[in-house]
Amino acid sequence: MELTPSLVESTAAEYRDAEPLYAVEREHVEMLPGTFRGDEYGWRDVEWVVQWYFRRHLGGYPDAERRATESAFRDNDFGAIADALDAVTGAESVADRLDHLTALAGVDAPVASAFLFFLFPDTCVSIGRREWAALRAAGEVDRPYPEAVSAEEYLAYHRTTADLADRLGVDAWTLYRALWRLGETA
Repeated sequence: MELTPSLVESTAAEYRDAEPLYAVEREHVEMLPGTFRGDEYGWRDVEWVVQWYFRRHLGGYPDAERRATESAFRDNDFGAIADALDAVTGAESVADRLDHLTALAGVDAPVASAFLFFLFPDTCVSIGRREWAALRAAGEVDRPYPEAVSAEEYLAYHRTTADLADRLGVDAWTLYRALWRLGETA
């Protein structure tokens, strides 16, 4: 499969009609970058990102792993989460942003990628098996999805998706929607 601008645009457009969470995702993509840069957010806003990472699979993600991660995230002090988000929005590099997020309980590189996606939807794509499968089918990555995604693997993935979005002339939100759909059958 070759990822072309027309394939990515048309598949991203299909996402709107095919994916049941599209409306709420779009709302959060528009709302959360500004919300997390201010003081007007609460526990449910940050918890929503963690829940979204797993629940976007609509029951297709191992429930025990999802529950364990969500439970571990709830062990964080809200002040620590707010401090991490402040540090993320002030950090210059994706590596530093990732470090601030993964310092939180229940936040590994994939869950951190969800926060980066909702904080920086123009430049960051959340990582997961489906997105990776689409990239692999297109020859953009050359190995199977890692069992446990390390920070280095996410950073390489981020460089790949940023380069791809630039080549295709799309933002990360558009690329994410296309990869999610394409990865379903890859």
